[in-house]
Formats: sequence, structure tokens, C-alpha cells
Amino acid sequence: MDCKILGAPVQDGAGRMGCEMGPSALRTAGLAGALRELGHQVADLGTILPATVRPLAHGNLALKALPEISAWTAGIAEAAYDVSADAMPIFLGGDHSISAGTVSGLARRAAEAGRPLFVLWLDAHPDFHTLDTTASGNLHGVPLAYASGQPGFDGYFPDLPVAVDPKRICAMGLRSVDPAEREALNQAGVTVHDMRAIDEHGIAPLLRAFLARVAAQDGLLHVSLDVDFLDPSIAPAVGTTVPGGATLREAHLVMEMLSDSGLVSSLDLVELNPFLDERGRTATLMVDLTASLMGRRIMDRPTLSHSGSF
Repeated sequence: MDCKILGAPVQDGAGRMGCEMGPSALRTAGLAGALRELGHQVADLGTILPATVRPLAHGNLALKALPEISAWTAGIAEAAYDVSADAMPIFLGGDHSISAGTVSGLARRAAEAGRPLFVLWLDAHPDFHTLDTTASGNLHGVPLAYASGQPGFDGYFPDLPVAVDPKRICAMGLRSVDPAEREALNQAGVTVHDMRAIDEHGIAPLLRAFLARVAAQDGLLHVSLDVDFLDPSIAPAVGTTVPGGATLREAHLVMEMLSDSGLVSSLDLVELNPFLDERGRTATLMVDLTASLMGRRIMDRPTLSHSGSF
């Protein structure tokens, strides 16, 4: 498979500094080499640039860096649309606000290809706040709401050419959800598998059911992997640690099942803060998980024939 790596060193959406070093840490941890060892063609396209920053004022005075995140969203969306024409893009964050751009750009590409875009959101948080409902004002908490066409972004974020149908989103691993997000998720029809559901049912059957829906609709699947999907005991390099996350084996199982499905067409790796890491431990784990997604396995298993390409 042809893969294209793009860095999006955004930290304006997070509550603390350090995420802008995430792309460099993932590169240093050997992401490109790991993919090449699996037989993929890899091109590193360097760093995405934001669009021009324009003055913006909003009634929610808690919002932080709204002009900057809006500019980043525009630049990333255009890059995501362009690069997805002929390769599988892998976006290196940066905080999770980058996904406002990646998902919206990929949704535009999928619509032009006549295929539905599905999103697997692996995160402790749903990031389903709007500009009106966020109390922290940190805009890494809004990308999924924006990309799925929730109200309140018009005139502040870039116009959304195509919204992802919320019913084609699966948020998995949640364990920190604000009341406003809970209500919005329920109303929008997002599939939510919090850590209690994973504890009760196991991660495999929940993911298998979602993948079956993607396959049945000949969909493209974007995977957005936040470091805090993982338990902080194995992945400490994140500014939003929430105990009780996915274990090492659960995370690798998700990636191995995604690989077996043949459905994944794009990937985000976000919220890696190397300043909080331990000798590159979290960056190395993120590379290992990506390798599992891209075909590294203990034993050979048959891969389904679905096409994850545009």
C-alpha cells in the first residue's frame, strides 16, 4: 500500500504545551521504517501549514485560540483532501483538534468517490462539544462535533463541504464524557462503547459489529487514535490522563482486527506529548500499534478482501 505521512504540529487546542513535538517523536520512534518493513511504500510529506489566521470573536469567552484552530482546520482539511486522492494518509498530531481538518477533508474526498465515510474514534473523550458548550475552551474537545455537522460552528470554523453522518461514527474507549456531550451523542445517534461496555462484552464483538456495518455499505474507514484511549500506565505521554483505559492487548487486538478487515483508508495519531513521556515509551507504543494496523502479526491470518482505498 502507498502511505503518505503528514505532520500537524498543533498544540493550540490542548490545555498544556508539548503536543507540537508529537510528529517529531513518532518519526524518531521509527514510524516510516516500521511501515516499510511491512512492504508499504512510504512518503513523508513533511508538515502541514495552517491557512491565514483571521480575527474571530465568540460569545463563549472561555474559548482559547479560536482563530488559530480555525486556520489549522482549513489547512489540514485541504491537505487531507489532496493527499487522500492516491494514498493512505497517516496524520501525526498534534492535539486532537487536527481531526476537525482530517475528517472533514476525508469526508469531502469520500463523497466525491461515492462512498460513505465511517469514523472509529478511539479516545477517552468523545470530543463532541460545540463552541457553545465547551467549558474548558480547549478546542481539542470539539473536532468530532464539527466534522459531523453539529450546530454552532458556522462563521467560526471553515464551511463544511460534507458532514460525516453521526450514525457512521463509533466512539470506543470513552470514560470521561461531559453532560452536554452525553446528550448530544445520544441525540445525534453516535455509536458509543464506553469502558464499561468493553468490560462487560469484550472489545472484539463490539468492534466486529461496527466493521460489519462499514463493510455492508462499502464504506471507507478513518481511524482516529488518541493516546489517552490507552491506559496511562502503558502510555503516560498525554496531558489528559484518565485511568482505566485500554490495555496493551486490547489496543493491539483492535489494530489487528482493523488490519484483518481491510477497511481502513486513513489514520490519525494524536495527543502524543513527548515532554511527558518516559524514554520514548509512548511514541514507540504508538508506532507498534500502527504497525499492527498495517499488517504486523504474530501468525499469518487471512485478510478480508474489502478495499480501504478511495
